[in-house]
Amino acid sequence: MGAGKMAEFLDFFNIYIMGVTEMVFQFYFLAKILKKKIWAPFYFLFAVCAVIVNDFIPVRTIISFVMLVFLLTVCGTFVCRADFKSSLLHAALTTEIMLLCYGVVKSLMGLLYLLIPAVFYNTTGIAVMLTSEAASLVLTGFCYYMVYRYFSCYTAAEMQQMFLVFIPILMIFIMSEYINSIEFEFQYEVLVDEGSAGYLFNHWQLFVMHFLGLVSLFCILFTYKKLQQNFRLSTELSLLEQEEYSLNQYVEEAKTRYDKTKSFRHDIKNHIVVAKRLLQSGKLEEAVSYLEDMDDMAEKMSFPCSTNNPVVDILVGNKLGIAKSMGIAVNCSLLLPYPCGLRDIDICIVLSNALDNAIQACKTIEEGIEESIYVSGCIQGDFLMIEIQNSFHGKGIFKKGTGLSNIKTVAEKYGGAMSIETRENVFILHVLLIIPK
Repeated sequence: MGAGKMAEFLDFFNIYIMGVTEMVFQFYFLAKILKKKIWAPFYFLFAVCAVIVNDFIPVRTIISFVMLVFLLTVCGTFVCRADFKSSLLHAALTTEIMLLCYGVVKSLMGLLYLLIPAVFYNTTGIAVMLTSEAASLVLTGFCYYMVYRYFSCYTAAEMQQMFLVFIPILMIFIMSEYINSIEFEFQYEVLVDEGSAGYLFNHWQLFVMHFLGLVSLFCILFTYKKLQQNFRLSTELSLLEQEEYSLNQYVEEAKTRYDKTKSFRHDIKNHIVVAKRLLQSGKLEEAVSYLEDMDDMAEKMSFPCSTNNPVVDILVGNKLGIAKSMGIAVNCSLLLPYPCGLRDIDICIVLSNALDNAIQACKTIEEGIEESIYVSGCIQGDFLMIEIQNSFHGKGIFKKGTGLSNIKTVAEKYGGAMSIETRENVFILHVLLIIPK
């Protein structure tokens, strides 16, 4: 094959064959990190379109980068049906990782060519190109795996904040493009001795700069992940502190009611004597009025929900009272051991989180669906089984939040378990606790 035809073949191979391969690789990773499943031919169609568009744009330019990010963002938004901001951020991240990985490998190939040219003299151009492309794809795949493995588990709120890393990514890209503008063409021809040192120095510079750019990118992602973890932990700690404060208030209220009840029981004989004397004296109206006052006093000391635990009675009564005021049908048939080895604070954590979630779920359901919350539980041997049923929208995948995580933590603390069940528009939470002896 003549030199001209070989050059044309290498150009075709590099632009179209490897170009399509690279684009398929990028789009596959984008769909993977967005956690979307795409029909396989879409990868090839996108790759062909991207190669055709890039064929009209000068390679290794900001315009080429922007166009590729734009195409990936469009596919992420309309084909993967992902959020626009998430698609844009991951499209830029995907493209930048591939550019930096290719930069690292080509710089290394340039160094090897200058340091041990004999190896390249005995190798065809297509073999060198295949080796370079294969090494670049392997490095890119490894970086993609690391990003997917360690930096892709973010909530929707965290993804909104993750846009803070977008500017550093662009700065790294601008730096790499500036490096490419200095010199990046792979040299196949024999260099004269006077110019070899200069090329060697330039390739070392290119390798170091691209490698530092790749490391900087992962440092940004790692730092962001740590910040999000710290923020998440501080948020959960703050919620737990607020919850503990509220539960302590319930405990104090329970003690106050208990003292009032104790005082009422102490005076009940005197009240009965007064009522009896009034009836014996024929003062019927005064006796009825006195008994009504006693009934009001007893009503104030009673709990809307009787679970056999005064602290839990106040908590559940308070939560179900809120739900009832919102028009939600409520029912409670919960019986707890008292006293027992289960700490009041732990039982309250389970019930308060479960009822808060239930009330929130009832708020979001569509019209026409009955809003209801049912709390039940009983003791069987050394086991306490609690069940909370509530209405919910019944659509999509239910995500476990901080509340359910707290419930699961308490269940595991007592050697029990937590499970979730959904039936059409009914959400059921099961909590099993083993009562310590």
